[in-house]
Amino acid sequence: MEDDSRNQFDWQLMKFLIKIMRTVFYGMFWLMINIFFGLYLGWADPEVSTPLLMGIFYTWLVLSAAGFVYLLWRMWRKKMPPP
Repeated sequence: MEDDSRNQFDWQLMKFLIKIMRTVFYGMFWLMINIFFGLYLGWADPEVSTPLLMGIFYTWLVLSAAGFVYLLWRMWRKKMPPP
């Protein structure tokens, strides 16, 4: 009887941890894309970039940030049942 309580696995907790890992992964991936284009290629730097590339980059940044927040909202909107 005690063996059953030790071998039980909490799948709700596992789903919660997967949500956290996905949130961190998506956030890091989004940041890496924006850092690559903005800093590495210089699209966000006024001294290096042209006004057209800066406009494209900052438009992309705002639209992708809105999409990222929407993705996170959809991922986290469902409430978990209490334990």
